[in-house]
Amino acid sequence: MSAVTAAPLGGVVPMSRRVMNLAHIVTQNARRLAAHPAFIWGGRTLDWREMDAQVSALAAGLRARGIGKGDRVLVHSKNCDAMFVSMFATFRLGAVWVPTNFRLLPDEVAYLATASGAKGFLCHGDFPEHAAAVAAASPAPEFTWRIGEGAFGEDEVGAVIARHRGERVENAAVERDDPCWFFFTSGTTGRSKAAVLTHGQMSFVVTNHLCDLVPGSTEADASLVVAPLSHGAGVHQLMMSARGATSILLPTERFDIDEAYRLIAKHRVSNIFTVPTILKMLVEHPAADQHDHSSLRYIIYAGAPMYREDQKAALKKLGKVIVQYFGLGEVTGNITVLPPALHEPEDGPHARIGTCGFERTGMQVQIQDDDGKEVAPGVQGEICVIGPAVFAGYYDNPEANAKSFRDGWFRTGDLGHMDDQGFVYITGRASDMYISGGSNIYPREIEEKILTHPAIAEVAVLGLPDPVWGEIGVAVCVARPGQSASEAEIADFLGEKIARYKMPKRFFFWEALPKSGYGKVPKRLVKDELEKRGELDWLRGNKAS
Repeated sequence: MSAVTAAPLGGVVPMSRRVMNLAHIVTQNARRLAAHPAFIWGGRTLDWREMDAQVSALAAGLRARGIGKGDRVLVHSKNCDAMFVSMFATFRLGAVWVPTNFRLLPDEVAYLATASGAKGFLCHGDFPEHAAAVAAASPAPEFTWRIGEGAFGEDEVGAVIARHRGERVENAAVERDDPCWFFFTSGTTGRSKAAVLTHGQMSFVVTNHLCDLVPGSTEADASLVVAPLSHGAGVHQLMMSARGATSILLPTERFDIDEAYRLIAKHRVSNIFTVPTILKMLVEHPAADQHDHSSLRYIIYAGAPMYREDQKAALKKLGKVIVQYFGLGEVTGNITVLPPALHEPEDGPHARIGTCGFERTGMQVQIQDDDGKEVAPGVQGEICVIGPAVFAGYYDNPEANAKSFRDGWFRTGDLGHMDDQGFVYITGRASDMYISGGSNIYPREIEEKILTHPAIAEVAVLGLPDPVWGEIGVAVCVARPGQSASEAEIADFLGEKIARYKMPKRFFFWEALPKSGYGKVPKRLVKDELEKRGELDWLRGNKAS
C-alpha cells in the first residue's frame, strides 16, 4: 500500500511567511509624503525624502562593512537623528537593531555586545569609555563607528552617510519570524535579557498601537519624544512613522519641561509617549499654565501603573487626554489599554479606580494560579498573555524561555486580578511582594494609600530581611514642594487605612527617589540607596523590633 500524505488542515497548503520589511514604512512615506517633516531636532529637519536617502546611505555603508541579514548592530546613543536613521537602515538590510539605554555603564554595554553577538557598534561620541569597553569585550564587534564628534572609531556615521549618498538599497526580503530588534529588558535583578522582536510581530504591534492608543492619527499629527528611543519611545515613533507623522526631539539631553511645552505649542503636538513619573512632572510644572497645549489628544503613559491621585491631577490640568497601557518589552506594550474616555477625573461609581484597562485588540489576557489554571474574577494571580504581539523568545537563553512560557502563555511576572467585565487590576510585581510574619504584602496597595496624604508626592515601599518576621516593610517618601510630614504623622494617617500587619516599620523622607533611565523607580535602586545612606543600621541594631 502506497503512503498517502495527509492533507493539511483545511486543505490549504502553507505558502510563504513573507511579510513587509519594517523599513518599507520609510519607502512609503518618501513616495507619498516626500516633503513632509519626518524628524525635527533643534534646528534640524529631515523630510521623508531625506530620511529615506539617509537610511539607504547608512544601509549601504553597513553593507559595505559586511552587515547582512541576521547580523546584529549594537547602538549606544543619546536621542538624535542618527539613532532614528540607524533603526531603519538596519531593518532595511534585514539585520537586527540592538539599541541600549544610553545611561548604562561601560561594562554593562560591553556585556550587551557579547550577549547579542553584535557584529557592528555605533556609539555616540560622548561615550569613549563605552567604546573602549566594547572593543575589549570577547568577542568584540568587528567595527565601531562614532555618532557625532569624538576621537574614537574607525568611521563616523555622518561621514558614512555622506560617502554613500545616492546609493539605493532595497528593503531585504523578510519573513514573519525574522528578527529585527533585540529589545533588552531593564530587569529587576541579574543581567538584562534580549527579547527578540520580529518583523511580523512588530507589524502587528504598529497596527495595534495605532488602533488602541492613537486612533485617527495621520501625517497631520506630531509626536514629542521625551524618553529614550532605545525602548518604548522607539516603538512609539515607529508607530507614528507608519502614519507619516512628524517626530520631534527635545533639543538637549536634559528634560526641559518649559521647552517641551514650547515645542508642543509651536508644532501643535498631538501625542506624547511617557511614563507616570514624567507625566507627573509635566502636570506639576508651572509651564503647564504658560503654554498652549490644547493640541494634545493622547498622552500615553506606560512602564508602571499611575497612582490615582496623580491621575486625577493630570486630568484636571490637561483634560481627558491621558491613555494608559500595560505591557512589557516582551509583549511590546500590547496587554491592556485604558483609553481617555475611561479616565474619570473624580472618584465615584463610574470610576474604575486602579485598573490598567482591558485586553488589547487581538490579544488575550488571563489571570492564572501557580498551576497555570485560570482563576475566578476578583481572585489574584499572575497576569499571562497570548497573541501576535508576544515576542519570539529571549535570545540564546533557553532557561529564561522555559520560565517565561507555560502552555503557550507568556508569564508577565506581574500579579493582578480581572473583574467580570474583563478589566485588569495590577497589584504588583511578584518580585516586589514580601512576606512578613507569614503574610503576603503587596507594596502598591500601601503606596496608593500613602499618596492620598496631601504632603506626599512620591513613595516607594519595599521589604527588607528581618530575622524575626522574615521581612519587614519600609517606606521612602518624597514631600511636595513647600510641605513636610513626620514619620509619626504618616504612620497615624496610614493606620486608619490598612491592616496593622501591612504597616511599614519605618518611614524615611528623601528629596527624590532614584529613577532608572526609563523614569521608573526600581526597588533595587531604593534599597541600594538606603544602604548607601546608612539608613538600614537601625535594622541591624534592633533585630527584634
